[in-house]
Amino acid sequence: MTDNPLGYEKISTLLKRFAIPSIMATLVGSLYNIVDQIFIGQGVGYLGNAATNVSYPFSTICLAISLLLGIGSASRVSLYLGNRKPEAAAKTAGNGIVLMVILGLVYLVIGEIFLIPLLKLFGTTPEVFPYAQQYAGITLAGMPFLIVTNGMSNLIRADGSPRYSMTCMVVGAIVNTILDPLFIFVFHWGIFGAALATVLGQIFSFILAIRYLWHFKTIHFEKRSFLLNLRESLKTCAMGISSSSNQIAITFVQIILYNSLTYYGAKTVYGTDIPLAACGIVMKTNAIILSIVVGISQGAQPIIGFNYGAKQYPRVREAYLLAVKWNLIISAIGFCLFQCFPQFIISLFGNGDKLYLEFAVLFMRIFLFMVVVNGVQLLSSSFFTAIGKALKGALLALTRQVFFLIPLILVLPLRFGIMGVLFAGPIADFLAFMLSVVLVSIELRKQKTAMQISSM
Repeated sequence: MTDNPLGYEKISTLLKRFAIPSIMATLVGSLYNIVDQIFIGQGVGYLGNAATNVSYPFSTICLAISLLLGIGSASRVSLYLGNRKPEAAAKTAGNGIVLMVILGLVYLVIGEIFLIPLLKLFGTTPEVFPYAQQYAGITLAGMPFLIVTNGMSNLIRADGSPRYSMTCMVVGAIVNTILDPLFIFVFHWGIFGAALATVLGQIFSFILAIRYLWHFKTIHFEKRSFLLNLRESLKTCAMGISSSSNQIAITFVQIILYNSLTYYGAKTVYGTDIPLAACGIVMKTNAIILSIVVGISQGAQPIIGFNYGAKQYPRVREAYLLAVKWNLIISAIGFCLFQCFPQFIISLFGNGDKLYLEFAVLFMRIFLFMVVVNGVQLLSSSFFTAIGKALKGALLALTRQVFFLIPLILVLPLRFGIMGVLFAGPIADFLAFMLSVVLVSIELRKQKTAMQISSM
């Protein structure tokens, strides 16, 4: 038995304590883009919405970097704390924070230099390009702050302060939500105002996250903790690669999806801009459900990691299965909303013509048909990362996006046109779900066997 609550307190109590603040933090993070989309849709129109959509890959790449370093560092910290190695935990955390700052600045420079070709790669059209260039050019300035904040939030949760992690994200979102309508409708700054509000909100969150450096409870930092170490960096990246690779895969999916929709949309009555705008709304609406799933998995991560390190395998199993149960309940609610009230959801993002509404409703109902199970793969990938099996976690993270969805998006439209793009989503979700069930079942059986052997 251990004196750390992660090792003995009731799993459901721990998961509530860690997951609920984590859900709030990730949900608030996803709302940055949602709020922008709503206000831009009302103040600029669906071309403005399309602009935020083609700029969205910049955000997913940013999130991939923060997950690579944040989840990687936090997973290692949890395992070290479970093994009673606080000095190693401090070294890992300090190295991770330095990496967040460096990669954040590098990403900003690269993004600004290659902004125009990247936007074209992401699928922008001539009508959408001016809006996208302005929006992405400004929001890139906030990416270093966002990388550090998101990365730090994982370390803060691993330190046992999930509420503070939530507060960092909530404060920034509140600032963004207040400034968005002020800049767009009062100052009439349009899409420039929405982008500026986003960056200012991210700066506020960053300040709160950095403040926590002086308030860690389980980690004692020294100056040498923040010395960049290549070996430590590689270990951290190896642990975070599964969560990061999933976001990188999402970025590729977005690029292929946007280009496929504009290509095949041009052959229909919907044209190029309507599918592009509708797709972004559907994907970002689904991002709300996925952000809750991410929050659950991040909340479960320190519980699973600590107990695996302490060889308390029944608690590992219980934490995973409870997280899956929560995910299925949330996803079922999302399914009902997407299938029964798509018109209402889409209308929140501004009005369009009849064809725009028609395609957006069709897209939401078909593409998100298997939303009930599409989070299990994400939870399972995080599970393998938490127990130190980063390679298996990374491979599982890639199944839905790379192994299933991308090939389906490329192949199905050859036979079914733009409808093939829509049906690729639920088919990929189902296949990824089935593979996740098989791999996790095998792992849980191994843990049960190991426990039986150790008790002999």
